[in-house]
Amino acid sequence: MRITQQQISEHNKNARDAHESPFAFIGEELEKKGIDVDLLINQIAIFQVAIPSWALGAGGTRFGRFPIGGEPGNLEEKISDVGILHALNRSSGAISLHIPWDIPEDTAAIKELAREHDLVFDAVNSNTFQDQDDQEYSYKFGSLSHTDKAVRQQAIEHNIEVIQYGEALGSKALTVWLADGSNFPGQQNFRKALKRTSESLQEIYAELPSDWEMLIEYKPYEPNFYSMVIPDWGTSLLLANKLGDQAQTLVDLGHHLPNTNIEQIVATLFLEKKLGGFHFNDSKYGDDDLTTGSIKPFQLFLIFNELIDGTDDCDDLVESIAWMIDASHNVKDPLEDLLQSVEAIKKAYAKALLVDRKRLEEARESNDPTGAQSILQDAFQTDVRPLLREARMRDKAAADPIGLYRDLDIRKQLIEERGTETIATGL
Repeated sequence: MRITQQQISEHNKNARDAHESPFAFIGEELEKKGIDVDLLINQIAIFQVAIPSWALGAGGTRFGRFPIGGEPGNLEEKISDVGILHALNRSSGAISLHIPWDIPEDTAAIKELAREHDLVFDAVNSNTFQDQDDQEYSYKFGSLSHTDKAVRQQAIEHNIEVIQYGEALGSKALTVWLADGSNFPGQQNFRKALKRTSESLQEIYAELPSDWEMLIEYKPYEPNFYSMVIPDWGTSLLLANKLGDQAQTLVDLGHHLPNTNIEQIVATLFLEKKLGGFHFNDSKYGDDDLTTGSIKPFQLFLIFNELIDGTDDCDDLVESIAWMIDASHNVKDPLEDLLQSVEAIKKAYAKALLVDRKRLEEARESNDPTGAQSILQDAFQTDVRPLLREARMRDKAAADPIGLYRDLDIRKQLIEERGTETIATGL
């Protein structure tokens, strides 16, 4: 299904009166502070967040799954769903594929379909964390770190194949996440496992196109609960440095132990020019895959504050980092959840743009923690929703994406088209 421009125009016309007053108010307040509101709105508008193909259906846990109906049963339907999101918010103009869940049978047709929805292909993701029906060797005891060279070679060849699919689609990055690790003390030789992983990554890196990046993800636990071969950002950075300039660290917000200072990690990686991208989500206890900004919105703001603080060109910042969502939805409509996540990410970005950098640096240099905190709190507590709404309306997107999604009863339409039994591929 498609959302028409007429539907969006009618929705925005009805929303205009309620929007004008709060937008005028914040515009006046920001202009008093010397902020160029039109420039700010443009910066908000151009920020795009890639949608993961694996998050478009009902997710689940190791205990159960509750289908929502109307889920995309193939890659074409996944692209259509991302097209719905992008039509609603004009901020979801890229899709990130997971191979082999999303292997295109006709690359040219898939590219044309994406173009029709005004979408591009973001990073492609390899999968060596589960066995596929047609593979010869099992990844039960690891993939790129496995003791058996034949298993490692199988995983290497899979990653190279993923690069080839991505090249055909116009992607520019490979994301590598390994489930490799151990559940029991003594099960794995830590040094040998890391060495084998490094050597395997070298073989994949050698096949990387010259204009690509390899994004190396990390995770402290799960699926292995004693050790992970790449458990933290330091290990990812170590491997990326060994590989070369095209290798970067990918920060998944859920892949940290409780109370980790993620914004400091981000600042360090950004300083070292090794921050390749993000997988956005949120968590209360661990890797919960919750809606971005639903639990720790201030942390999300602080992350963007560090990024903007470390650059002189926000446009270059937006282009140089891969911004992606990685989430799972078991009780929510996944499309509504993704709309909420994109909105939360852009709100955090907009608030970080409002920080008075000159005053903040003065407070830091004069060792004024109260002043510095107040400056950050002032920006964080600003209601930027009218700015985001104005950016969408100027870009011919919906003033209220979820509101229009519900008014059009899109989930009901998807169920009518696809039925109630379809399960999104990869879940």
